[in-house]
Amino acid sequence: MTNAALLVEERRGHLVECEFWGHVVGIDLQGNIRYQVGDSYHVTYLRSAAKPFQAIPFFRRQLHKKYGLTLEEQAVLTASHRGQSFHVNTLEALLDKLSLNEGQLVCGASYPLHTPSHYRLLHDGHLERKLYHNCSGKHLCLLAVCQAEGYPLQGYEKDDHPLQQELRAIICEMAGLNRDRLQLGIDGCGLPVYAMPLYHVAQAFQRLAHPEIMEDAATSAAARDLTTAMNACPDWVSGTGLICPALLRDANIVAKGGAKGIYGFALKREGLAFALKVADGSEDKWAYIVAAILSQIGYEDGTTIERLRELCPDEILNSLGAVVGRHRIGFQLA
Repeated sequence: MTNAALLVEERRGHLVECEFWGHVVGIDLQGNIRYQVGDSYHVTYLRSAAKPFQAIPFFRRQLHKKYGLTLEEQAVLTASHRGQSFHVNTLEALLDKLSLNEGQLVCGASYPLHTPSHYRLLHDGHLERKLYHNCSGKHLCLLAVCQAEGYPLQGYEKDDHPLQQELRAIICEMAGLNRDRLQLGIDGCGLPVYAMPLYHVAQAFQRLAHPEIMEDAATSAAARDLTTAMNACPDWVSGTGLICPALLRDANIVAKGGAKGIYGFALKREGLAFALKVADGSEDKWAYIVAAILSQIGYEDGTTIERLRELCPDEILNSLGAVVGRHRIGFQLA
C-alpha cells in the first residue's frame, strides 16, 4: 500500500511487536483537506461503511413512516448488527411489518458475529439463519424499496437492477464523484460494493452529517431521518461494546465502519469529516485511531474520547490482567 503512514504501534517489553499502517483524511464543509496522514486519495472499497447511504432510497420514499417503524427498526436498516437477541427481535418485527420472508434475502445464512449469542445458539441446537447475517437489515431495506416500487424482488443484488442503479447514483452524489470513477466489486453479502478515494468517502459522510448542504430535498430529509435513528439507537447499528455505538452516543457524530479497515465519521458542530483505512484490514485499532484524531483536533467532548479509549486502552493486558505492553499512536495530523 503505497504512501501508507504508521497509525498505531504495539510494543511488548522493549520490542515493537506489531505495526498498523494506513491513511487518514479530514475535510471541512467546503471540501478542503484540513488533515491528512498517508494518501488522502487512496482508493478503497466502502464495504459496510456504505450502509447508511444504501438506506437512503428507503427513507427517501418515507417508507419508515408508511410502515410505522420504531427508531430501533430504522437504525437496524443501516446496521452491521452482531445478531444479539435485541437485533434478532427487531429484525423479526421488521419481517412482519414489511410483509417479507427471510428466504427472499440474498445474503447467506450464518451464526451471529456476537460470540456469546453464537455459542448460545450452538448449545441450544439452532441452525444458521439469514436473519443472523450482519447485513440482513440492509437486505430487508432494499427488498422493501423493490416491493414499494414494483421492482423485481429476485435479482435485486444484480448491478443492472434498477435499485442498484439508483444506489450507485446516490453514492456518487453523496461522495461528489463522477460515475465513471466509481469502481465495482462484490461485497461479502452478495451486493455490489463500490471503491473510491478516501477523500470522497469523507465527502459522503460530510453530507450525511450535514443534509442541509444537499440540493435534493428528499435526499436531505432521508439523511436527517436515518442519522437521527442511528444516534437514538446506537447499539442497533452494530452491537454492544463496539466503536459505532461509542461514537453515535454523541449526538454530534455520525459514523459507520466497514470490513477490512475502512471507517468514516463526521462532526456536525465542527463541520469536519474523516475517512480512514487501516492497510492490513484490522478493525480492533479503530477506536484508538479515532480517539487520537479527536484528541489532536481538540474535540471538546472528552467523554466520547474516553469511551473510545476504554475499547482500546494504552495498556495491553494478558489473560491474568498483567500489563505486558502498550499501544502508541504513530501519527500527528498534518
